[in-house]
Amino acid sequence: MARALELARRGQFTTKPNPMVGCVIVRDQEIIAEGWHERAGAAHAEINALEAAGDAARGAEAFVTLEPCSHTGRTGPCAEALINAGIGRVIAAMEDPNPKVAGTGLARLRDAGIDVTVGVGAETAAKLNAGFVKRMAHGTPRLRVKLAASMDGRTAASDGSSQWITCAEARADVHRLRAASCAVITGIGTVTADNPRLNARLAEAVVQPLRVVIDGKAQLNPNAALFSVEGSVLVVTASQKDDDGYGFDARTELISLVGSDNRVDLAALMDHLGQRCCNEVLLEAGAGVAGAFVSAGLIDELVVYLAPDLLGSGGRGMFVLRGIGSLSNRICFEISDVQQLGRDLRVTLQPNPGAE
Repeated sequence: MARALELARRGQFTTKPNPMVGCVIVRDQEIIAEGWHERAGAAHAEINALEAAGDAARGAEAFVTLEPCSHTGRTGPCAEALINAGIGRVIAAMEDPNPKVAGTGLARLRDAGIDVTVGVGAETAAKLNAGFVKRMAHGTPRLRVKLAASMDGRTAASDGSSQWITCAEARADVHRLRAASCAVITGIGTVTADNPRLNARLAEAVVQPLRVVIDGKAQLNPNAALFSVEGSVLVVTASQKDDDGYGFDARTELISLVGSDNRVDLAALMDHLGQRCCNEVLLEAGAGVAGAFVSAGLIDELVVYLAPDLLGSGGRGMFVLRGIGSLSNRICFEISDVQQLGRDLRVTLQPNPGAE
């Protein structure tokens, strides 16, 4: 199963919006074939592994990181393919949280007389597809907030300069976060100040994320660098200005999501991205937008790249958070991982509202 999970990760930049899945076929405790899901619409992991195994699959064991599907989408049902290949036993890490599957694939295998085991490597498999699991359960994607800051928590110097606070290794890691995301959100302030492209620039194959701009007052310039590279852009406003008023090209979509405060409704935006089948969403924005998402309780993970430098009290902070007057009002997180990247640290944190 460890090998199947390793194979599944190979699809982290290309399978979206589908989950990452790996499959290993074993006979007499020896691996005879492997496969993984490479891209949405292409063959699933089990099909690739079965094709590699050929007739040797009959009577063998199949280790798969997610329950084999039982429905026909863009590809046929994997449960039927395993049955037709004569697989003798299936070991699945976890049940598929997709309501279209949700145990029916495992039931179909058992009905066909195949020995089925579920739960081997379940925790690792669930973490691998955490965004997909959340979307299937709640209808909204998993939101990760990325920030780059100095050791004293400043995202820019007092004159506004911020490129580059972190080192090349940290910036390369951010491109991997983007590549693994279905969408990248930013605010109009960041677009105006930094003019980012927000695409994933890697040597590996990548299905580029949807770039989302929160632009409450409809100010986005159609000549922004976002539009200089391939990929779709979603502009979210609290204005009634239409597409013609912007002058965008055909790959750009404009929607209005107005909250009770006449600003963009961030919870509605997450619902909208869930409806668009986004699993993992990355937020790269300034202190105001980042703080608004934190205050709304919408984030699932915080990734902070810390440079071993000091920018002083005149620099810009990481979050604008109102209403925190004492320690009792603080917003708590737990550190889940710390890694050194070049001269910087990457600190990964999850919300922990029950911390004392």
